[in-house]
Amino acid sequence: MTGLSAVEQDSIARLADAPMLAQVEQWAAINSGTRNLAGVATMAARLTDAFAALPGDIALVDPAPVTSVGADGATANLQHGRHLHLRVRPNAHTQMLFTGHMDTVYPADHPFQSLTFRDDGTLNGPGVADMKSGLALMLAALTSVEASPLASRIGYEVVINSDEETGSLSSAGLLAQAARGKVAALTYEPALPDGTLAGARGGTGNFSIVVRGRSAHAGRNPEEGRNAIVAAADLALRLSKAGGPGLAVNPAKIEGGGPNNVVPDLAVLRVNFRPASQDDIVRARAGIDAAVAIVATEHDVKIDVHGSFNRPPKPIDLGAAKLFDLVKHAGTDLGLMIGWRATGGVCDGNNIAACGVPVVDTMGARGGAIHSPDEFLIVDSLAERAALSALTVLRIAEKGGL
Repeated sequence: MTGLSAVEQDSIARLADAPMLAQVEQWAAINSGTRNLAGVATMAARLTDAFAALPGDIALVDPAPVTSVGADGATANLQHGRHLHLRVRPNAHTQMLFTGHMDTVYPADHPFQSLTFRDDGTLNGPGVADMKSGLALMLAALTSVEASPLASRIGYEVVINSDEETGSLSSAGLLAQAARGKVAALTYEPALPDGTLAGARGGTGNFSIVVRGRSAHAGRNPEEGRNAIVAAADLALRLSKAGGPGLAVNPAKIEGGGPNNVVPDLAVLRVNFRPASQDDIVRARAGIDAAVAIVATEHDVKIDVHGSFNRPPKPIDLGAAKLFDLVKHAGTDLGLMIGWRATGGVCDGNNIAACGVPVVDTMGARGGAIHSPDEFLIVDSLAERAALSALTVLRIAEKGGL
């Protein structure tokens, strides 16, 4: 390591005592799939105890109301767990935001529940990379910063939500509130195995489109029916044709129908959009409106559109470029090669960037095969990435910004 001040060296040295691996093992042993509310509550309690080691005010915040559309076309409340929120020195001149998520994609009945240390220095287990390890090294980095003489120069908020894996619908407002007035944000999604970070990201939007027709006997009087399945299929084809460069459209599922001798009067089309820019969102919305109007008229059906573009695209603007450059130089001084590339994935970094705050959203450990039973954490990257975070924060504190 070269180019480090004495303060920076001391902070990084303190990381050697951080119990990151033990925390990953303990936290990954808790099933905290988004819909496993009991498991998420257990995880939230453990994280509250752990992050209480930092100064400031910590609380578990109730989720905002969220509704979902069922296969019957009806909307219902969708329950989520509480979100952890910590505020430290809110009156400090320089303010940052740190975010992560406590939920995983593995439900309570998923067969992938155990941890295995592999001979190649990796740990296989549910959520070890995405992102129980990110939470552990975030805490280690902040604890190290708190012990430095630069700590008083910086204030920050920590948000660890319970619903990131399903779109952060109940925590988006909390994230937006916490992002206000921040000079930069770090989010702890895992880096790629070789350490590459996610740069620009596209956005995403999920929609449930309810089509209501009219039932009739399929043999005696089919002409009196209005086939909702056929109308939904027509709508799916029209929406898929709205895609192109900058906008991917995936009609994923049509639910509805019944006996073969009944004209179906209800269908629910589930469709995902992946816009590369705000202009693509405008184009997608226009495409939805046009397709719905045509199909409703031609098939004589009623159509209701539910959903939104919940993750706006995240470009690398001037502020983000400065933050990435700062992280890269910190990495160089730690002997790390830091690069980044655009990705089609989305995360809370999209929401934070939409608030005008520069963000690097893959400051977590190196790992891979996330969202699968092959998910793994490169254990040695815990200390490496905690040092990268600590050094980044110290330099922002010293400069008073980017």
